[in-house]
Amino acid sequence: MDPISRQLDEKWMPALIATWRRARKAKGPEDELLPAEVKEVGAAVRRLSLGLTRERELAGARYMDDPRLLGAYLLFYWPVSYAQARNALRELPRTPRTVLDLGSGPAPMALAAVDHGAAEVTAADRSEPALGMARAIAGQGGEALRARAWDGLRGDGEPPDGTYDLIIIGHALNELWAGNEAAIARRAQLLERLLGRVKAKGSLLVIEPALRETSRGLLEVRDRLVAAGYAVRSPCLYRGSCPALEKASDWCHAERPWTPPRAVQQIAKAAGLHKEALKMTVLAIAPEGEDWPALEPGRRLFRIVSEPLQGKGRLRYMGCGPEGRVGLAMQEKHESPATRPFRHLARGDVVAVTGTEEKGDGLALGPESAVRLVAPAGKPLPEPWDW
Repeated sequence: MDPISRQLDEKWMPALIATWRRARKAKGPEDELLPAEVKEVGAAVRRLSLGLTRERELAGARYMDDPRLLGAYLLFYWPVSYAQARNALRELPRTPRTVLDLGSGPAPMALAAVDHGAAEVTAADRSEPALGMARAIAGQGGEALRARAWDGLRGDGEPPDGTYDLIIIGHALNELWAGNEAAIARRAQLLERLLGRVKAKGSLLVIEPALRETSRGLLEVRDRLVAAGYAVRSPCLYRGSCPALEKASDWCHAERPWTPPRAVQQIAKAAGLHKEALKMTVLAIAPEGEDWPALEPGRRLFRIVSEPLQGKGRLRYMGCGPEGRVGLAMQEKHESPATRPFRHLARGDVVAVTGTEEKGDGLALGPESAVRLVAPAGKPLPEPWDW
């Protein structure tokens, strides 16, 4: 079991279950749900899932104030969001000391930042019931957390006072101004205001669901920020418009393996959902004044943005880099010690590729090619930029 899943199992799931039961004035086992509880929570999770992914009637609504939906979030989406944040934080170049989590709900991402090594973490949300849960969970886990009511995400107000090494917005940006034709522009303006509160060398981290609509919405916001001069820390490797927006069928998301806690697996089964892999759309932006890494002319650097695409005698991936979104393919007969890493790439890996030839709709690796893994998925790019 990976360390993040172990921490969820041993530390946070007992705290989540205990907090949920205390709010209901109910009793039960410390580290597991009763069958009737699984069934009840599963039904609420299904309602929450449908309301946020299908017609999206819950997007922007005060669903955290509904005890049943807040409980469903706590026992199912809290562990998922925690694991997503822990994985995304791994890709930042440095561990933040001061963190602000906006639209925090019951603070899964704020507490993920605490476990990542942050010293001062503030969770801000408009839902007092959610913040009450956050305080209770943090107390159960023995962690210090500032939780404060704040509704600035819903309007054009300023963020809370202060500057931070890291500001997180998790699964909240896509709910702002939903259905408004000016939503993308207003979201980009909000992020620019937040970037004004990020310290030098810090980051603004946005995590969204890995749905086509929410992913493409974030990529459109990304393009506006890039056009305004901001640099992307992750996942993008170059300045320019996002190539995933060129086709309406494309979007961009990260995928990480994980082992869900047993209660999450039980609830997922009851709700008819699947959580075998951790999927999310992530965007980490640097504050004003930082620039993109300089690449040597002709250097081909790609982030892998697909699963392995097996064909007869050929292995292929989609890569995203300075040349856009292109296919990278290699015939089995061309495998050599220099190209062997190509066979073991995963979505999110960053690779440097040399000796390729333009062929068809992408680049072909041949006898003179070489592949070097620059950064595996879930790890920051090395500094200095010696790629």
